Amino acid sequence: MNNCVIRPVAVSDYEAWLPLWDGYNEFYGRAGPTALPREVTRVTWDRFFDQNEPVHALVAESGGRLLGLAHYLFHRSTTAVALTCYMQDLFTSEAARGQGVGRALINGVYEMAQRAESPRVYWLTHETNHTAMQLYDKVADASGFVVYRKIF
Repeated sequence: MNNCVIRPVAVSDYEAWLPLWDGYNEFYGRAGPTALPREVTRVTWDRFFDQNEPVHALVAESGGRLLGLAHYLFHRSTTAVALTCYMQDLFTSEAARGQGVGRALINGVYEMAQRAESPRVYWLTHETNHTAMQLYDKVADASGFVVYRKIF
């Protein structure tokens, strides 16, 4: 999408960002009875604008409309001195899919990582997210690691 601008999220974007965030959570099964509590959404949003938080957000905008989001954070690692960049969330509106918006958002995160002198960006996706993985295979290397978790 040639006229798509990738930029940091602004406080005034909340009403346009929220449907993208809700769509992302619905895609990953966090809707209805398993919906993410609104307090988590509020705290997440507030963190984007708190200079003491390592959590950041980019949005894709075209024609005054938000088409996608990317949330990323920087964290320490036991295997590197520089901070590592983790892209936690990536989502585009259905209308924007296949238009290069996801790739542009990923490249935006890459740029933010380079500015922060972070030598690595990584992310996770569900093994059934084959459509997104077609893009990911073009812009990054699959690590081969399997994720384990315990939820309390």
